[in-house]
Amino acid sequence: MSQDDFHPDTPQITLPIIGYHRSALSQKFGIPRQPNLVALPSVIEMVTPYDMPEAFLGIEDFSHLWISWHTHHNHLNSPQDNAESGHRFKPKVRPPRLGGNTKLGVFATRSTYRPSQLGLSVVKLVKVEVVSGAVRLHITGADMVDGTPIIDIKPYIAYSDALTDAVSGFAPDKPKLKPVVLSPQAESQLDDLCQQAGSGIDSEDKLIITGLIAQDPRPAYRQQDTKRIYFMRYKHYDIGFQMQSSTHNCSDSTLCIVSITPA
Repeated sequence: MSQDDFHPDTPQITLPIIGYHRSALSQKFGIPRQPNLVALPSVIEMVTPYDMPEAFLGIEDFSHLWISWHTHHNHLNSPQDNAESGHRFKPKVRPPRLGGNTKLGVFATRSTYRPSQLGLSVVKLVKVEVVSGAVRLHITGADMVDGTPIIDIKPYIAYSDALTDAVSGFAPDKPKLKPVVLSPQAESQLDDLCQQAGSGIDSEDKLIITGLIAQDPRPAYRQQDTKRIYFMRYKHYDIGFQMQSSTHNCSDSTLCIVSITPA
């Protein structure tokens, strides 16, 4: 696209969707706030004409990939639509890592509420699969919901992309994990699902579910809430959990899974 193609009144570009992300997490609540915090398996299904195996020749020589994606779940409008509806660009956001009360510039954060609505994640490449002539990338560690449009894929290059002396501002270390336990009811429900043919739940899912909840997906301002039960949608089930409940023998710092029911 040349410089003449841009117009100052509507400075926009159009990008193709090359595929879609398929995941067990169909809602924003429960998605890890950064990639690779949970080894959640998922798949990128490429679409025509970007699904040709020739386009991925050599990709299996790389262990990780950069994924550019669209934050479609935020339901933001285009800059032109925002102008017509009276919505304006908001230059500050509230990073959950800072408790949800401190505001920082949007370009000083990795918030998904951005003018471009673009996300960028590093994921681990597990394998490349060709189904009916179309490519499917099996990955782990994505921080994207099911159905996320994929904009681009590039190999991760360790010598240039992993900068060991980088300074990470307000997020220098991984967030601390909360301990997670299951109530007797939830334990029984999960065991029944693992033994039930066609449930889609097995022992690996148990590890993933507890790993996701250990990230504590609750809003920062609700971190001390010990009464409300929150629900995370995983595959076709709603996982109910809460902090501290003497009924379920949970301590004040523990998140307790209390129910696993069909969505």
